[in-house]
Amino acid sequence: MQEILTALVDDTAQQVQLLEGAIQARDAQGCMRLAHYSKGACANVGAVSAAALLKHIETRAAALEFQECSEALAALAQQVSLLREEAKILT
Repeated sequence: MQEILTALVDDTAQQVQLLEGAIQARDAQGCMRLAHYSKGACANVGAVSAAALLKHIETRAAALEFQECSEALAALAQQVSLLREEAKILT
C-alpha cells in the first residue's frame, strides 16, 4: 500500500504543477482533462478529499471559473502534502 500511495502522491504532485499551468493559461479543456485523470487515481486508493477537490476543479473549469479552480488547487496541494506524510508513516 505504501508503494501505491507514494506513486499516487508523486503523480498527483506532477498533475498539480500541470493544472497550475492550465489554470493560468485559462485552458478549460486542459484543466478538465488533468483533473479528471487525477480524480480517478485518487478515488481508486481512497484519497477522497483529494478526489473531491479534483472534481471541483473539473466542474469549475467547465464553467470557466478559473479563480475557483485556483483556490481548489491550493487546497489540493495541501492534501498532497498530507498524503505524502501518510505514505511516510506506512514505512
